[in-house]
Amino acid sequence: MTEGPLLSETLPRGPKARPRGRLKVFLGYSSGAGKSYRMLDEGRRRCERGEDVVVGAVQAYVDPTTANVLRQLPCIPMLAHGSQSVMDVESILHRQPEICLIDGMAYDNPPGAPHAHRWQEIETLLAAGISVVASVNLQFIEERQDEIELITGRRSTQTVPARLLLQSDEIEIVDAPPPSSPANPVSPGEETERRQLLALREVALLFTADVVDRQLESYLTVRGIEARLGAQERILVCITPGTEAGGMIESGWRNAERFRGELIVAHVHRPRHPPAPPPAGDERFQANLQQARQERAEIVMLEGKDFVDTIVPFAYARGVTQIFVGHGAPRRWRLRGNALDRLIAAATDIDIRVFPRLTPPH
Repeated sequence: MTEGPLLSETLPRGPKARPRGRLKVFLGYSSGAGKSYRMLDEGRRRCERGEDVVVGAVQAYVDPTTANVLRQLPCIPMLAHGSQSVMDVESILHRQPEICLIDGMAYDNPPGAPHAHRWQEIETLLAAGISVVASVNLQFIEERQDEIELITGRRSTQTVPARLLLQSDEIEIVDAPPPSSPANPVSPGEETERRQLLALREVALLFTADVVDRQLESYLTVRGIEARLGAQERILVCITPGTEAGGMIESGWRNAERFRGELIVAHVHRPRHPPAPPPAGDERFQANLQQARQERAEIVMLEGKDFVDTIVPFAYARGVTQIFVGHGAPRRWRLRGNALDRLIAAATDIDIRVFPRLTPPH
Protein backbone atom coordinates (compact mmCIF):
# COMPACT_ATOMS: atom_id res chain seq x y z
CA MET A 1 0.00 0.00 0.00
CA THR A 2 1.41 3.37 -0.99
CA GLU A 3 0.98 6.22 1.40
CA GLY A 4 -0.57 9.36 -0.01
CA PRO A 5 0.50 12.92 0.76
CA LEU A 6 -0.29 14.46 4.11
CA LEU A 7 -3.57 16.38 4.25
CA SER A 8 -1.67 19.62 4.97
CA GLU A 9 0.30 19.14 1.76
CA THR A 10 -2.86 18.88 -0.36
CA LEU A 11 -4.61 21.95 1.02
CA PRO A 12 -4.08 25.25 -0.84
CA ARG A 13 -1.77 27.59 0.99
CA GLY A 14 -3.10 31.07 1.79
CA PRO A 15 -1.04 34.23 1.41
CA LYS A 16 1.67 34.66 4.00
CA ALA A 17 0.71 37.18 6.66
CA ARG A 18 2.52 40.48 6.23
CA PRO A 19 4.50 41.83 9.17
CA ARG A 20 3.04 44.84 10.95
CA GLY A 21 3.42 48.06 9.01
CA ARG A 22 5.74 50.84 10.06
CA LEU A 23 4.51 54.24 11.22
CA LYS A 24 6.20 57.53 10.42
CA VAL A 25 4.74 60.77 11.82
CA PHE A 26 5.30 64.36 10.75
CA LEU A 27 4.67 66.42 13.90
CA GLY A 28 3.89 70.13 13.69
CA TYR A 29 3.36 72.61 16.50
CA SER A 30 1.53 75.35 14.61
CA SER A 31 -0.94 75.52 11.74
CA GLY A 32 0.58 76.22 8.35
CA ALA A 33 4.02 74.88 9.27
CA GLY A 34 3.98 72.62 6.20
CA LYS A 35 3.56 69.15 7.69
CA SER A 36 1.00 68.08 5.02
CA TYR A 37 3.34 69.14 2.24
CA ARG A 38 6.28 67.34 3.84
CA MET A 39 4.23 64.16 4.19
CA LEU A 40 3.00 64.20 0.59
CA ASP A 41 6.41 65.14 -0.78
CA GLU A 42 7.95 62.15 0.98
CA GLY A 43 5.28 59.99 -0.64
CA ARG A 44 6.16 61.44 -4.04
CA ARG A 45 9.85 60.67 -3.55
CA ARG A 46 9.07 57.12 -2.45
CA CYS A 47 6.93 56.66 -5.57
CA GLU A 48 9.86 57.78 -7.69
CA ARG A 49 11.97 55.10 -5.99
CA GLY A 50 9.47 52.45 -7.07
CA GLU A 51 7.53 52.00 -3.82
CA ASP A 52 3.77 51.40 -3.98
CA VAL A 53 2.25 54.51 -2.34
CA VAL A 54 -1.35 55.71 -2.13
CA VAL A 55 -3.01 58.69 -0.46
CA GLY A 56 -5.69 57.53 1.97
CA ALA A 57 -6.82 60.83 3.49
CA VAL A 58 -6.14 64.49 2.90
CA GLN A 59 -7.63 67.67 4.30
CA ALA A 60 -10.48 69.36 2.43
CA TYR A 61 -8.35 72.38 1.56
CA VAL A 62 -4.67 72.37 0.66
CA ASP A 63 -2.55 75.24 -0.61
CA PRO A 64 -1.54 75.32 -4.31
CA THR A 65 2.00 74.01 -3.64
CA THR A 66 0.68 71.02 -1.69
CA ALA A 67 -2.06 70.43 -4.28
CA ASN A 68 0.59 70.20 -7.01
CA VAL A 69 2.35 67.37 -5.15
CA LEU A 70 -0.98 65.68 -4.44
CA ARG A 71 -1.79 65.51 -8.17
CA GLN A 72 1.34 63.39 -8.69
CA LEU A 73 0.17 60.65 -6.32
CA PRO A 74 -2.42 57.86 -6.68
CA CYS A 75 -5.34 58.38 -4.30
CA ILE A 76 -8.02 56.18 -2.80
CA PRO A 77 -11.10 58.46 -2.92
CA MET A 78 -12.64 59.22 0.43
CA LEU A 79 -16.25 58.23 1.08
CA ALA A 80 -19.12 60.61 1.80
CA HIS A 81 -20.68 59.88 5.16
CA GLY A 82 -23.42 62.41 5.75
CA SER A 83 -21.87 65.87 5.48
CA GLN A 84 -18.33 64.55 6.13
CA SER A 85 -15.79 62.49 4.24
CA VAL A 86 -14.22 59.39 5.78
CA MET A 87 -11.30 57.26 4.72
CA ASP A 88 -12.19 54.20 2.61
CA VAL A 89 -10.35 51.69 4.77
CA GLU A 90 -11.85 48.65 3.04
CA SER A 91 -10.61 49.80 -0.37
CA ILE A 92 -7.16 50.45 1.03
CA LEU A 93 -7.05 47.00 2.61
CA HIS A 94 -8.17 45.46 -0.69
CA ARG A 95 -5.56 47.45 -2.61
CA GLN A 96 -2.78 46.46 -0.14
CA PRO A 97 -0.28 49.24 -0.95
CA GLU A 98 3.14 49.28 0.68
CA ILE A 99 2.55 52.77 2.11
CA CYS A 100 -0.55 54.84 2.82
CA LEU A 101 -0.35 58.61 3.35
CA ILE A 102 -2.84 59.93 5.91
CA ASP A 103 -3.22 63.61 6.69
CA GLY A 104 -4.68 64.63 10.05
CA MET A 105 -4.33 61.69 12.45
CA ALA A 106 -6.65 63.23 15.04
CA TYR A 107 -9.82 63.60 12.95
CA ASP A 108 -13.01 62.09 14.38
CA ASN A 109 -15.39 60.25 12.06
CA PRO A 110 -19.15 60.94 12.10
CA PRO A 111 -21.48 58.71 14.13
CA GLY A 112 -22.15 55.39 12.43
CA ALA A 113 -18.77 55.18 10.72
CA PRO A 114 -16.93 51.83 11.09
CA HIS A 115 -14.27 53.54 13.22
CA ALA A 116 -14.92 56.44 15.58
CA HIS A 117 -11.45 57.95 15.10
CA ARG A 118 -8.99 58.19 12.23
CA TRP A 119 -6.15 56.98 14.47
CA GLN A 120 -8.08 53.72 14.90
CA GLU A 121 -8.16 53.36 11.11
CA ILE A 122 -4.40 53.84 11.11
CA GLU A 123 -4.00 51.03 13.64
CA THR A 124 -6.12 48.78 11.39
CA LEU A 125 -3.87 49.45 8.40
CA LEU A 126 -0.70 48.89 10.42
CA ALA A 127 -2.04 45.57 11.72
CA ALA A 128 -2.71 44.53 8.09
CA GLY A 129 0.95 45.12 7.20
CA ILE A 130 0.47 48.48 5.47
CA SER A 131 2.98 51.14 6.48
CA VAL A 132 1.57 54.59 7.23
CA VAL A 133 3.09 58.04 6.86
CA ALA A 134 0.88 60.51 8.70
CA SER A 135 0.75 64.07 9.99
CA VAL A 136 -0.57 65.61 13.20
CA ASN A 137 -0.32 68.82 15.17
CA LEU A 138 1.02 68.86 18.72
CA GLN A 139 -2.22 70.49 19.86
CA PHE A 140 -4.15 67.28 19.13
CA ILE A 141 -2.14 64.91 21.36
CA GLU A 142 -4.53 63.82 24.09
CA GLU A 143 -2.07 63.65 26.98
CA ARG A 144 -0.68 67.13 26.20
CA GLN A 145 -4.02 68.94 26.49
CA ASP A 146 -3.29 70.41 29.94
CA GLU A 147 0.01 71.90 28.74
CA ILE A 148 -1.52 73.22 25.53
CA GLU A 149 -4.35 74.85 27.47
CA LEU A 150 -1.87 76.60 29.76
CA ILE A 151 -0.04 77.98 26.71
CA THR A 152 -2.90 78.82 24.37
CA GLY A 153 -6.00 78.81 26.59
CA ARG A 154 -7.64 76.21 24.32
CA ARG A 155 -8.25 72.46 24.36
CA SER A 156 -8.97 70.19 21.40
CA THR A 157 -12.02 67.96 21.30
CA GLN A 158 -10.49 65.76 18.59
CA THR A 159 -7.34 64.05 19.83
CA VAL A 160 -4.95 61.18 19.17
CA PRO A 161 -3.47 59.14 22.06
CA ALA A 162 0.19 59.79 22.75
CA ARG A 163 0.91 56.05 22.88
CA LEU A 164 0.42 55.74 19.12
CA LEU A 165 3.08 58.38 18.47
CA LEU A 166 5.36 57.00 21.18
CA GLN A 167 5.22 53.61 19.44
CA SER A 168 5.99 55.09 16.02
CA ASP A 169 9.03 53.84 14.12
CA GLU A 170 10.03 57.33 13.03
CA ILE A 171 9.00 60.85 13.95
CA GLU A 172 10.03 64.06 12.23
CA ILE A 173 9.23 67.46 13.66
CA VAL A 174 8.24 70.10 11.13
CA ASP A 175 10.14 72.93 12.72
CA ALA A 176 9.78 76.56 11.72
CA PRO A 177 12.66 78.90 12.58
CA PRO A 178 12.13 80.01 16.19
CA PRO A 179 10.89 83.59 16.24
CA SER A 180 13.42 85.99 17.73
CA SER A 181 12.63 89.06 19.76
CA PRO A 182 11.50 91.74 17.33
CA ALA A 183 13.71 94.81 16.96
CA ASN A 184 10.71 97.10 16.53
CA PRO A 185 7.81 97.47 18.96
CA VAL A 186 4.95 95.03 18.41
CA SER A 187 1.42 94.85 19.69
CA PRO A 188 0.67 92.87 22.88
CA GLY A 189 -1.21 90.33 20.76
CA GLU A 190 1.80 89.72 18.48
CA GLU A 191 4.10 89.33 21.47
CA THR A 192 1.70 86.84 23.06
CA GLU A 193 1.58 84.83 19.84
CA ARG A 194 5.38 84.81 19.63
CA ARG A 195 5.72 83.52 23.19
CA GLN A 196 3.08 80.86 22.61
CA LEU A 197 4.88 79.63 19.51
CA LEU A 198 8.17 79.38 21.42
CA ALA A 199 6.47 77.45 24.23
CA LEU A 200 4.75 75.08 21.79
CA ARG A 201 8.04 74.50 19.99
CA GLU A 202 9.71 73.51 23.25
CA VAL A 203 6.91 71.04 24.10
CA ALA A 204 7.14 69.53 20.60
CA LEU A 205 10.91 69.12 20.82
CA LEU A 206 10.70 67.46 24.24
CA PHE A 207 7.92 65.13 23.08
CA THR A 208 9.96 64.15 20.02
CA ALA A 209 12.96 63.45 22.25
CA ASP A 210 10.77 61.14 24.34
CA VAL A 211 9.74 59.22 21.20
CA VAL A 212 13.37 58.86 20.12
CA ASP A 213 14.28 57.63 23.61
CA ARG A 214 11.65 54.88 23.41
CA GLN A 215 12.81 53.93 19.91
CA LEU A 216 16.36 53.57 21.22
CA GLU A 217 15.25 51.42 24.14
CA SER A 218 13.21 49.22 21.79
CA TYR A 219 16.16 48.88 19.40
CA LEU A 220 18.47 47.78 22.22
CA THR A 221 15.91 45.37 23.67
CA VAL A 222 15.19 43.66 20.32
CA ARG A 223 18.92 43.14 19.71
CA GLY A 224 19.65 41.97 23.23
CA ILE A 225 21.93 44.93 23.97
CA GLU A 226 22.13 46.06 27.57
CA ALA A 227 20.92 49.64 27.79
CA ARG A 228 23.50 51.10 30.15
CA LEU A 229 22.36 54.63 29.51
CA GLY A 230 19.02 56.02 28.35
CA ALA A 231 18.50 58.83 25.90
CA GLN A 232 16.14 60.31 28.48
CA GLU A 233 17.65 62.21 31.40
CA ARG A 234 17.62 60.22 34.65
CA ILE A 235 19.05 62.22 37.50
CA LEU A 236 20.25 60.63 40.74
CA VAL A 237 20.63 62.95 43.75
CA CYS A 238 22.63 61.45 46.63
CA ILE A 239 21.77 62.74 50.10
CA THR A 240 23.33 62.12 53.51
CA PRO A 241 22.11 62.82 57.05
CA GLY A 242 22.90 66.15 58.65
CA THR A 243 23.52 68.08 55.44
CA GLU A 244 21.53 70.57 53.40
CA ALA A 245 20.55 68.92 50.09
CA GLY A 246 17.74 71.30 49.10
CA GLY A 247 19.76 72.96 46.35
CA MET A 248 20.73 69.64 44.80
CA ILE A 249 17.17 68.33 44.88
CA GLU A 250 15.77 71.53 43.40
CA SER A 251 18.39 71.56 40.62
CA GLY A 252 17.70 67.89 39.89
CA TRP A 253 13.97 68.59 39.69
CA ARG A 254 14.49 71.50 37.26
CA ASN A 255 16.61 69.36 34.95
CA ALA A 256 14.23 66.41 35.08
CA GLU A 257 11.22 68.66 34.46
CA ARG A 258 12.83 70.46 31.55
CA PHE A 259 13.74 67.26 29.72
CA ARG A 260 10.78 65.19 30.93
CA GLY A 261 13.18 62.90 32.69
CA GLU A 262 13.19 61.04 35.97
CA LEU A 263 14.42 62.21 39.37
CA ILE A 264 15.74 59.69 41.89
CA VAL A 265 16.84 60.67 45.39
CA ALA A 266 18.99 58.03 47.11
CA HIS A 267 20.68 57.52 50.47
CA VAL A 268 23.36 54.91 51.06
CA HIS A 269 23.27 53.61 54.63
CA ARG A 270 26.65 52.23 55.67
CA PRO A 271 26.66 49.92 58.71
CA ARG A 272 29.17 51.09 61.31
CA HIS A 273 30.69 49.87 64.56
CA PRO A 274 29.58 51.33 66.83
CA PRO A 275 26.26 51.82 64.99
CA ALA A 276 25.56 55.35 63.73
CA PRO A 277 22.33 57.07 64.76
CA PRO A 278 19.52 56.16 62.34
CA PRO A 279 18.79 58.90 59.76
CA ALA A 280 15.08 58.64 60.55
CA GLY A 281 15.63 60.88 63.59
CA ASP A 282 17.61 63.48 61.65
CA GLU A 283 15.41 66.56 61.10
CA ARG A 284 17.49 67.84 58.19
CA PHE A 285 17.43 64.41 56.53
CA GLN A 286 13.66 64.23 56.93
CA ALA A 287 13.32 67.73 55.45
CA ASN A 288 15.33 66.60 52.42
CA LEU A 289 13.08 63.58 51.99
CA GLN A 290 9.98 65.74 52.29
CA GLN A 291 11.28 68.06 49.57
CA ALA A 292 12.02 65.04 47.36
CA ARG A 293 8.43 63.85 47.80
CA GLN A 294 7.10 67.29 46.89
CA GLU A 295 9.19 67.19 43.70
CA ARG A 296 7.67 63.76 42.88
CA ALA A 297 11.08 62.08 43.08
CA GLU A 298 11.54 58.36 43.53
CA ILE A 299 13.16 57.81 46.94
CA VAL A 300 15.53 54.86 47.29
CA MET A 301 17.29 53.61 50.43
CA LEU A 302 20.39 51.54 49.68
CA GLU A 303 22.68 49.72 52.06
CA GLY A 304 26.37 48.96 51.56
CA LYS A 305 29.72 49.24 53.26
CA ASP A 306 31.12 51.51 50.55
CA PHE A 307 29.28 54.46 48.97
CA VAL A 308 30.90 54.19 45.51
CA ASP A 309 30.61 50.40 45.28
CA THR A 310 26.92 50.70 46.15
CA ILE A 311 25.79 53.74 44.18
CA VAL A 312 27.55 53.08 40.84
CA PRO A 313 25.99 49.63 40.10
CA PHE A 314 22.60 51.06 41.07
CA ALA A 315 23.08 54.04 38.72
CA TYR A 316 24.01 51.83 35.76
CA ALA A 317 21.14 49.43 36.44
CA ARG A 318 18.68 52.35 36.35
CA GLY A 319 20.17 54.05 33.29
CA VAL A 320 21.15 57.19 35.23
CA THR A 321 22.66 59.97 33.12
CA GLN A 322 23.67 62.42 35.90
CA ILE A 323 24.70 61.94 39.53
CA PHE A 324 24.45 64.88 41.93
CA VAL A 325 26.68 64.65 45.01
CA GLY A 326 27.69 66.99 47.80
CA HIS A 327 31.31 67.43 48.82
CA GLY A 328 33.44 69.33 51.27
CA ALA A 329 36.19 71.86 50.69
CA PRO A 330 37.75 71.91 47.20
CA ARG A 331 41.20 71.08 48.58
CA ARG A 332 39.96 67.57 49.37
CA TRP A 333 38.88 66.93 45.78
CA ARG A 334 42.52 66.49 44.73
CA LEU A 335 43.23 63.72 47.22
CA ARG A 336 43.88 60.36 45.59
CA GLY A 337 41.55 57.57 46.44
CA ASN A 338 38.81 59.64 48.08
CA ALA A 339 35.16 58.93 47.39
CA LEU A 340 34.70 61.67 44.78
CA ASP A 341 37.75 60.63 42.74
CA ARG A 342 36.66 57.00 42.88
CA LEU A 343 33.11 57.91 41.85
CA ILE A 344 34.33 59.86 38.81
CA ALA A 345 36.66 56.99 37.83
CA ALA A 346 33.96 54.32 38.23
CA ALA A 347 31.05 56.16 36.56
CA THR A 348 32.85 56.88 33.30
CA ASP A 349 29.65 57.18 31.20
CA ILE A 350 27.71 59.28 33.70
CA ASP A 351 28.01 63.03 34.31
CA ILE A 352 28.97 63.87 37.90
CA ARG A 353 27.84 67.22 39.31
CA VAL A 354 29.40 68.32 42.60
CA PHE A 355 27.61 70.68 45.00
CA PRO A 356 29.12 72.25 48.12
CA ARG A 357 28.09 70.18 51.10
CA LEU A 358 26.46 72.55 53.53
CA THR A 359 25.62 71.98 57.14
CA PRO A 360 22.71 74.21 58.19
CA PRO A 361 23.53 76.81 60.85
CA HIS A 362 22.49 75.99 64.41
